[in-house]
Amino acid sequence: MVAIVGRPNVGKSRLFNKLTGQRLAIVEDTPGVTRDRIYGESDWNGRVFTLIDTGGIEPKTDSEILIFMREQARIAINHADVIVFLTDIQSGVTASDMEIADTIRQSGRPVVLAVNKMDATGPVNPDFYEFYNLGLGDPIAVSALHGHGTGDLLDECVKYFPPEDEDPEPDDAVKVAVIGKPNAGKSSLVNKILGEERVIVSDMPGTTRDAVDARFENQDGKYIFIDTAGIRRKSKISESIEHYSVLRAAMAIERADVCLILIDASEGVTEQDAKIAGMAHEAGKPSIIIINKWDLIEKDDKTMDKTRAAVYHSLAYMTYAPILFISAKTGQRIPKLFHLINHVYQQSGTRVTTGALNSVLADAQIRVQPPTDKGRRLKIYYITQVGIYPPRFVAFCNDAKLFHFSYRRYLENQIRDTFDLTNTPIVFTVRQKGEKEI
Repeated sequence: MVAIVGRPNVGKSRLFNKLTGQRLAIVEDTPGVTRDRIYGESDWNGRVFTLIDTGGIEPKTDSEILIFMREQARIAINHADVIVFLTDIQSGVTASDMEIADTIRQSGRPVVLAVNKMDATGPVNPDFYEFYNLGLGDPIAVSALHGHGTGDLLDECVKYFPPEDEDPEPDDAVKVAVIGKPNAGKSSLVNKILGEERVIVSDMPGTTRDAVDARFENQDGKYIFIDTAGIRRKSKISESIEHYSVLRAAMAIERADVCLILIDASEGVTEQDAKIAGMAHEAGKPSIIIINKWDLIEKDDKTMDKTRAAVYHSLAYMTYAPILFISAKTGQRIPKLFHLINHVYQQSGTRVTTGALNSVLADAQIRVQPPTDKGRRLKIYYITQVGIYPPRFVAFCNDAKLFHFSYRRYLENQIRDTFDLTNTPIVFTVRQKGEKEI
């Protein structure tokens, strides 16, 4: 595990993106853009490692956000096998750099000192030698923008890696994306699960700007929780940074195995909640609808049933998604979450034999005859499964135009009920002989 630390705006996120080969971290010429610890995977000389991008460390600050960022960076330092201390040739050695160097030395972790923004080729900028004053050994000149020097940097990091395992185990953790509007309690939920201040929590909407990965393991299994930036209405996205945050959330949904859709109990399902849920549904991700802040609601014995009915009314396309009422603040019902995650994920990976599917098809057609039009009857030759995560089925027929939507839904429901697929999205397509799927 390699942590990149340094003052704000020295180019940590740009270097992180260069080394991971992905735009996982937001890059802007604005100090304080990266607020949480961002994780990504990279490899060098056959060694695969985790790279951590941290928020900038400002040793002396009264800003609540900057204090949070400093604490997140310190946690990353304590978890890392190697620390890359990134500095900036344009600023030179600052008092903050000196204090950060002292903090890193106290951690006892191996340190690789890098001087960024050495973009020009040719003679070395004389200011480069000033960085020896930090007392962290030989600095390495890098350009996060162009990639110069990153090979030398990684060579130095690999020297400090622990011995490589002969048979590394495949990662079987379930990736869980936590999505929802700003201030719905996503970060609070992740922190409650992890039992540490893993993600910045603040009453100010928009605090989490990146998608953040957090690994967790308990008796129910292994999980990677992806805390995403809250998704706002497009009309309210004024900063370009927040625009990127919406893209990060969409990317998090794409790489997730399961989505947790957080809804504020005091607000109910808003139009924006429906759009967010729709993103998970369109991506075919098994989802759990989390009604958060349930501890703040005045309740009677019918409140939960009424709320559940209202949610399914608003999200009529997601009636397969189970609903869980929780309080991220008190921890109410959070232990039940892991069983539900395992349940919907396992259903999403269900495989059904063609023989079993066609046995259901035969019974379904006896109960309800296929539709006809102008004397021509729909003939369904067979159904087969063509994929999982989510389960995907294709029905082959004589005339796709005769395959009415209501009959397709009827067959979907028969398959769901028979093979216990009631809590996962399924994709059901129709193919006419000699034609593509519709």
